[in-house]
Amino acid sequence: MVEIKSDAALDAMREAGRVVADALAAVREAAAPGISLTELDEAARAVLDAAGASSPFLGYRPSFAPVPFPAVICASVNDAVVHGIPDGYKLRDGDLVSIDCGAVLDGWAGDAAVSFTVGTARPEDTALIEATQRALDAGITAAVVGNRTGDISHAIGRVVRAGRYGTPEGFGGHGIGRRMHEDPHVSNTGRPGRGYPLRRGLVLAIEPMLIAGGRDDYTTDPDGWTLRTGDGSRAAHIEHTVAITEDGPRILTLR
Repeated sequence: MVEIKSDAALDAMREAGRVVADALAAVREAAAPGISLTELDEAARAVLDAAGASSPFLGYRPSFAPVPFPAVICASVNDAVVHGIPDGYKLRDGDLVSIDCGAVLDGWAGDAAVSFTVGTARPEDTALIEATQRALDAGITAAVVGNRTGDISHAIGRVVRAGRYGTPEGFGGHGIGRRMHEDPHVSNTGRPGRGYPLRRGLVLAIEPMLIAGGRDDYTTDPDGWTLRTGDGSRAAHIEHTVAITEDGPRILTLR
């Protein structure tokens, strides 16, 4: 069921979005060679705790998962696309890291993700991250009253294919509100003019995921969560929570 939010609800979701943005900023500031993924999770937890927010990730267990998710961030490194579980892995110079984080504050959720390199960046990783940002920007630009979810998907997909990148088949964005995952699904490829109509008050988490090798297939680690590129190439993932308004898209997870 698709839920349309009131202006007051959008303002409340903006406050949850600020917490997410602050948590991602804290993680990025902490990330350096020798720092473990667990330490990054601890940095995000501290921000959520200080804000009085809870994590929609911690304990989350969808039907595909063998165990509940044990952390407040997803930490995906190099060939991991999404859903990486923070562990004792220590970051190395040149790692490409994608961090996904959510927060629930006063009953409303926010969800966002960033990708960045640790230390010395490889030019191809910088290009991949920049393309992922362009894909997100294109998707947000298409998130206007009168369009449909397929217009967002098409805008993202054009950037993906223009750069000869891949995107994991079947994965994409989603509605968000009282729950982290709501209808409708927002694919990262699609045809314009198709899908759910974009109405004032609809809130979407838009999240392109780009695979450097150009393929769309992936594998899943034995943990049942971590998705990796099928060809072993690197991946990037950037996300914002975006509200559809009469004045255009309103990004709720900016700092």
